[in-house]
Amino acid sequence: MTIAVCMGSSCHVKGAKAIIELLRENINANKLEDKVTLSGSICLGQCASGGVNMKIDDEIVTGITRENFDSFFAEKVLAKLK
Repeated sequence: MTIAVCMGSSCHVKGAKAIIELLRENINANKLEDKVTLSGSICLGQCASGGVNMKIDDEIVTGITRENFDSFFAEKVLAKLK
């Protein structure tokens, strides 16, 4: 699985750095280092969303925040890899 987090100015302001840290922590905690490639991305064109945007394989996911991160990770990452 490839996860590319938007690093554009809008997502940066919305907390991309914190979301990347949460991704790293959760990938390591779930021992997914060999199954997930984490990278940055130029703007994904979803700037109006209420949070950080990312591309997981071929799916664009929008509006990720600290508050909804756990449900996002469980649904979009763990459920697809376990």
